[in-house]
Amino acid sequence: MPILQPIVNIAELLYQKGITDVIISPGSRSAPLTMAVARHPGLRTRVVADERSAGFVALGMAMQSRRTVAIICTSGSAVYNLAPAVAEAYFQEVPLLLLTADRPHEWLYQQDGQTMAQAGVFGAHVKRSFDLPADYSHPDARWFIERSVNEAINLSGLVPAGPVHINVPLREPFYPAEGETMAVEPVRVIETLPVVQQLPAETWHQLLDEWEGTERKLIAVGQMPYDPALLSVLYHISEELGVPVIGELVGNIGHNGLFISHSDTLLGSPSEKLLESLRPELLLTIGGSFLTRNLKTFFRQYPSNRHWHISPTVDRVVDPFRSLTTLVPMAPLPFLEKLFADIDYQRFRQGDDDSDESFDFRERWQQADRQATRTVQQALATSAFTDWTATQAVMDALPTESILHLANSMPVRYANMCGVPADRRVAVSANRGVSGIDGCLSTAVGAALQTDKLVTVLIGDVAFFYDRNALWHAQLPANLRVVLLNNHAGHIFRIIDGPNRQPELAEFFETEQPLTAKRTAEDAQISYIFCDNQDDLAKALTGFYDPSEKAILVEIRTDKLVNEREFKRYKVSVKEM
Repeated sequence: MPILQPIVNIAELLYQKGITDVIISPGSRSAPLTMAVARHPGLRTRVVADERSAGFVALGMAMQSRRTVAIICTSGSAVYNLAPAVAEAYFQEVPLLLLTADRPHEWLYQQDGQTMAQAGVFGAHVKRSFDLPADYSHPDARWFIERSVNEAINLSGLVPAGPVHINVPLREPFYPAEGETMAVEPVRVIETLPVVQQLPAETWHQLLDEWEGTERKLIAVGQMPYDPALLSVLYHISEELGVPVIGELVGNIGHNGLFISHSDTLLGSPSEKLLESLRPELLLTIGGSFLTRNLKTFFRQYPSNRHWHISPTVDRVVDPFRSLTTLVPMAPLPFLEKLFADIDYQRFRQGDDDSDESFDFRERWQQADRQATRTVQQALATSAFTDWTATQAVMDALPTESILHLANSMPVRYANMCGVPADRRVAVSANRGVSGIDGCLSTAVGAALQTDKLVTVLIGDVAFFYDRNALWHAQLPANLRVVLLNNHAGHIFRIIDGPNRQPELAEFFETEQPLTAKRTAEDAQISYIFCDNQDDLAKALTGFYDPSEKAILVEIRTDKLVNEREFKRYKVSVKEM
């Protein structure tokens, strides 16, 4: 058997375990891994030279497909470049498999190039880290490698999903000799069946009694993938049981006339009387993190008496509002479907209707939401050309059943204030696990690689230029649409309290820069459109989503001082609601 046969067999194990996509960053030490997957007919490989971008491209692919994506990189500092994407994947519970080539451990601290302590390098931000042996002469070593790879792939997809690291020390020679083939041997596949989560009948009835004994109930939806079935059951609960449902754009809560979708504006009200009237007695939360400060502050300052969090992940107590009383170990969809069905049936048998107070509570939230909607619409109608008005134009132009990826900082916040109609069925995603700007463009590229649907990324200038290696990609997808809001500065620092009052604002916080994306687009060989006013933007968006042979980038230039002025005017109107 060739000395690297167990490494060649890893490719077959990936395939047998259902992994179809592998992102590769070129390197010499990783050559055996690279050649094994590149020569495997069942694996689809893509090359992304920048490891940091490669990690986020894989993240975007896994977010879109909801399946494990593998990443291969060479040894040394290349491995550390995966860390930002690994952390994001960990906190968003996205499955990744990290295959990092390494030098044999006896060469560590011996002044050998591209050598560092790689075993366990990602620390607490992977579900587990495996370290393979560098020598395969004993059958136990080959058994250990096969067992570890099986375990790692299984672990990446088990709830909670997340990144798993396999460190692979490799000895020379890396490359097959002339005429030598890399044949795959039969491999043993070990399956781990998922745990079926079901509440005992007694526990379930206790929850039903608590629900029925509470008048003012509220469901809050954190960041979640787009799920029509979940949205449907939430709609029925709100419509038929009188329960307000509040959420944000990253939770894929669209405007449907029923859900509360302008929470950031309405909860910015200074009226303590209003906010107290919106306090729930029972808060039910699903999904991940929430975006806006006003929403989080409200639930902390006006805590509910009871707070259920519905999640299959129970290894940590997540209590961002400091009010959690019950962690329910179920996936949100089956829990809510059973909750609605049982309550609906029970009331049918008893002939009971929901109390007027339940519907009054929902109406109170909806009235506040309608007022917030009018405030937002008035601010936009009377505004000069800004990042926010440009965002609204883009949101209005989004095609039905397309995908929207929102970059962090101001773009995700502007888009959240604009929202999107629910009947447009736009799936929204964002890197809101760690919420960094470092890989937003790469994540969108990864998403576009996994679908035929149009993928729009709305991104600010600092995030764009920080991650423009995302466009340094030989297989850049033609269904990608990049919308760049370029105000030539880190605009958010003029919006948030604190830095906007400091004399160091322009020099040390804003990251002022004179760049445009024109040459970046030329280098990437994608179409480029520039506009700096509302009329030109309207023209640019005409045909922007038509089928094309390559990706398209529209750059929207705005004035940071006008952005600041108009946003402050909006904030004043919120205080006057």
